[in-house]
Amino acid sequence: YRAGLAARSLGRYRDANTLFRSAAAAAPSDPAVQTAWAELFLEKYNHSDALASFQAALALDDQWAPAHLGVAQVLVAENPPVARASVQRALEIDPELVDAHLFIAELELDDSDRESASEAIDAALRINPGSLEARALRAAIAYLEDRTADFEAEVVRTLDVNPIYGDIYRVAGSRAARAYRFPEAVTLVRRALELDPSNTRAYAELGMHLLRTGDEPGARAALERSFDQDPFDIVTYNLLEMMDQLSEFDTFEQGDLIVRIHPDEAPALKEYVFETAQQALDELTVRYGMTVRAPILIEVFPRHDDFAVRTLGLPGMLGALGACFGNVVTLDSPRARPPGDFNWLSTLWHEMAHVVTLQMSNQRLPRWLSEGISTYEEKRKHLAWGRDAVLDFGSALNEGSVLSIRDLNSGFTRPETISLTYFQSSVLVEHVVDVHGMAALQRLLVAYGEGLDTEEALDRIGLDFDGLQESFDAAVEEQFGALRRALRQPDGEIPSEGAERLAALRSQATEQTDNFHVQFALGRAAFEADDIDVARAALERAAELAPMATGFESPRGLLARIAQADGDHERAMRELEMLLEYDETSIDAVRMFASLAEESGDETRLRAAYERLIEIDPFDPIPHQILGRMALDGGRSAVATRELTVALALGPVDRVAAHVDLAESLLSAGDLVEAKRQVMSALEIAPSYVRAQDLLLAIIEAAP
Repeated sequence: YRAGLAARSLGRYRDANTLFRSAAAAAPSDPAVQTAWAELFLEKYNHSDALASFQAALALDDQWAPAHLGVAQVLVAENPPVARASVQRALEIDPELVDAHLFIAELELDDSDRESASEAIDAALRINPGSLEARALRAAIAYLEDRTADFEAEVVRTLDVNPIYGDIYRVAGSRAARAYRFPEAVTLVRRALELDPSNTRAYAELGMHLLRTGDEPGARAALERSFDQDPFDIVTYNLLEMMDQLSEFDTFEQGDLIVRIHPDEAPALKEYVFETAQQALDELTVRYGMTVRAPILIEVFPRHDDFAVRTLGLPGMLGALGACFGNVVTLDSPRARPPGDFNWLSTLWHEMAHVVTLQMSNQRLPRWLSEGISTYEEKRKHLAWGRDAVLDFGSALNEGSVLSIRDLNSGFTRPETISLTYFQSSVLVEHVVDVHGMAALQRLLVAYGEGLDTEEALDRIGLDFDGLQESFDAAVEEQFGALRRALRQPDGEIPSEGAERLAALRSQATEQTDNFHVQFALGRAAFEADDIDVARAALERAAELAPMATGFESPRGLLARIAQADGDHERAMRELEMLLEYDETSIDAVRMFASLAEESGDETRLRAAYERLIEIDPFDPIPHQILGRMALDGGRSAVATRELTVALALGPVDRVAAHVDLAESLLSAGDLVEAKRQVMSALEIAPSYVRAQDLLLAIIEAAP
């Protein structure tokens, strides 16, 4: 056991693993052995084996405090409330467990509660005044708060104890990175390596920080050096594997943008990425009165786990779709998730808004403001892009679970609240703009960039927490009060089955005409029972009470299907239009809308449907081909060329017609050489195709 501890300290991890295994076999009832073994796994990010060993230690002795702490450390990203409960249990058993106090300090820092973090660090130092780890965290807080003299003084005190303790800078760099101050993190970790060039953890973290600043060659060099010395670190291994895959991506440059996309997906995605990202930069830089520091690197990953590794070094991040580090944007490709799971263009717009606000604030704005602005800007661009959580927000208002403005940042660290916190933050940003103007939001970002904390930044624009909370609460009640009341829990339980279910629901609905849950339950039950008149009336009332309900099974989705069955295509399309005003991802609703519009010969609606479909699933060639043909008929040759090029790359059913359509658009744009090439491709497949022959003659006649 002691030899295993020594081997781990010396970086001889394979030896440590072997020694701990032998120790566990020789002393199977000693929880200290299992815990030390688990800590080795945890250090290398092998969370599954670490958790198994910590749990084995607790099975031997449920009063073994270090194992409770270990469980907390394993679960902190996956389940923060359980992690906090586990570390509190460790301190109940052993109030002088220094590492537990330091872990709490890190939890508080993640929640942006530096005061509570400092209290936990002070508790650790009272127990062990010589704890270098505690001093490193204290120095990190001083650095985050721009107390340069205090930071340097803490560094001096620490280095007096251990002159090569590079972690004094590495830990500060790690906390700076968590605060999105990635360039500063790079500088700090380089200082750590100047003190201790053998610090493999510092090299690994330097590689991660450099990836986030866009220096991929520098990142690879740092990661390879770390991996040479420590081949057991899973994060380092994952990042190098990811970079090997990334090296196979196609790279494109245009204006301020560098875009990397997998070659299988580049033909379908490239033009949309450039168009959306550049449009976002053009609009938002003007709106926020700033100039972006270019270039901006955008990487689109066809596998979600590759995106997760690029972002955090480990697979997972199941709820995340994109990430922004200031000059680097990463996101899931539409193929990384099932069609209809997310809207990839709204995700890209969200991340480009982060580029603007992170740079404008020198990477210092709090997460509630960063995510709030990006979600708000999604909704400003397209109403449907920012409305996913409206009903959840109304229910949370009834439950009293909406966070206060002071606590808003903490909502991002809890899986069960993160989606709602995004939405609430956007509502708060919208309130600031509505009441105090866009200039106030700009000044707020600049204030953070100057190093002010939230109270100081709010004071800069004439606000304080209490006043903002009061006006926000009033605005929320005005905007969402009717919805909140409609979403109250009904009087009496809604029956879910039974022969008398429909009759019971009709009785409830008659008594509770203003309750969304009751009206919607009756509408669904009647729809399933084919009682269409009752279903229509209840669903219309439900849609009136909560028009923002989303999904193909929502009131408007069901009303559209009723109208379609009745042959009332106009009513069906109106219902779907109202649904899609709030719903950005319902692929079934979009496909039905497109089908009805095509049957009705309504080109305006058909175009809207196919444009939305491309936001959800851009790999279907049919929308591209139809939109390209529409654009060609409308004289929009640039749009036609883009759409028809994508359609051809995706493999349309009628390849000959696709070649000729593209040739027509190229001829219209004056590109005779490429137009002729496309016609010849069509004629190679179908030499007697008259339309291609006629077009070839037209191209020859148009040539100089």
